[in-house]
Amino acid sequence: LTGVLDDCLCDIESIDDFNTFKIFPKIQKLQERDYFRYYKVNLKRPCPFWADDGHCSIKDCHVEPCPESKIPVGIKAGSANKYSKAANNSKELEDCEQANKLGAVNSTLSNQSKEAFIDWARYDDSQDHFCELDDERSPDAQYVDLLLNPERYTGYKGPSAWRVWNSIYEENCFKPRSVYRPLNPLAPSRGGLGSVCLFSWTGLCLEKRVFYKLISGLHASINLHLCANYLLEETWGKPRWGPNVKEFTHRFDPIETKGEGPRRLKNLYFLYLIELRALSKVAPYFERSVVDLYTGNGHEDAESKALLLDIFRDTKSFHMHFDEKSMFAGDKKGAKSLKEEFRLHFKNISRIMDCVGCDKCRLWGKLQTQGLGTALKILFSEKEIQSLPENSPSKGFQLTRQEIVALVNAFGR
Repeated sequence: LTGVLDDCLCDIESIDDFNTFKIFPKIQKLQERDYFRYYKVNLKRPCPFWADDGHCSIKDCHVEPCPESKIPVGIKAGSANKYSKAANNSKELEDCEQANKLGAVNSTLSNQSKEAFIDWARYDDSQDHFCELDDERSPDAQYVDLLLNPERYTGYKGPSAWRVWNSIYEENCFKPRSVYRPLNPLAPSRGGLGSVCLFSWTGLCLEKRVFYKLISGLHASINLHLCANYLLEETWGKPRWGPNVKEFTHRFDPIETKGEGPRRLKNLYFLYLIELRALSKVAPYFERSVVDLYTGNGHEDAESKALLLDIFRDTKSFHMHFDEKSMFAGDKKGAKSLKEEFRLHFKNISRIMDCVGCDKCRLWGKLQTQGLGTALKILFSEKEIQSLPENSPSKGFQLTRQEIVALVNAFGR
């Protein structure tokens, strides 16, 4: 890919250089620190849109806690937190090892980590939050170690995965009049390769183009990580993961995708620009002494904050940011209405993530959606951020730990 991106003055080469030499090494380090590696998520929320497809049909896609009777006494005594109580014991597993297979979320946490989380939550509760996330206090919400659960291909595909993305694109996304997309695997096969479509932005204003590109960029990011960390072979319980060039070609090659693949990748660069802009805008929030990246380890917390502020300095030095002021800049009534439509569409997409059948895919889908949602919240709160009090928590603009973790990890992706 080369050249200038649509709807902004930035070129791909500049983003590549800036990211490779300045941002990526630092963001990678930040993601490994305790504050950013643990994400609290509820993977048991029911799909609000269809009832028959809540879980992946592949046994390796979901986490099934071992029944109490199957857990060795030593584990029960020594590390009771290793498995959560089964919400439904009606279907016992034949073998506990199935829970640790291909797509299973590794929920192993040390007792020390568990105690730290209680401390973090107490600290979080003392802050004056802007909003409270539904998942945080649910008994089904659990901490997940993101380093133990990398985003990768789990075998989750076909009609179930297609339905999720189709619902996002067709029902919740402003989209170009015609975009080539794979044929519906739910429909009877008609033979042939699906229709070739011409790409047209006719009738779509800047805001709706931006929305479509962000969702397309998110989709491209997820697909890229699946291709880059693919199950190449599984021999005697020793899976080998690595890049799958054939799968990458299938999803992004201009010929195989009717010219759509490079556009998908360009949308990934656009998503990067939007989240980069959000990081540069939110810097004043974190620069205040009242904001700590609190884990209880004072030395590590100070190092984490110093590294984050260093990244913010880099983001401010980038000279080709997306100008979000061009959005929602029409007549006040129309702009307000469009902004609300934008917000509701995005909220709906975050709810669709609860329809993803594979727990590991659901985890990363929810995290990246929340990260992008946090970026949008920041971009639409510039005045509130600029008027933050230095020495007290703000009543106007506030980020929860969940939002901060999601923002950094989504950008890291």
